[in-house]
Amino acid sequence: DVYTSAESLAERLGVSRSKLYARAVDAYVQQHQNAQITVAFNRVYTAEGSRLDKRFAALQEASLPKEVW
Repeated sequence: DVYTSAESLAERLGVSRSKLYARAVDAYVQQHQNAQITVAFNRVYTAEGSRLDKRFAALQEASLPKEVW
C-alpha cells in the first residue's frame, strides 16, 4: 500500500516520512503550477501567434557565427 511504500522510500532516502511527504507535495504543486503556465502560454500563442518578425529573424541570423559544415 501507499503508506508502506512511503515508509520504505523515506528509509532508503534517509529522511523522515514528514520530510518525504513535504517533498512530494512540493513536487505535486510545482507540477500543477507548470501546467497552469503552459495553459497560459498556449492561450497567448493561440491568440497572438508565435512567428518572429522578419526583421528580428534576420538580425538574429546575422548575429550567429558562420560555421563550415
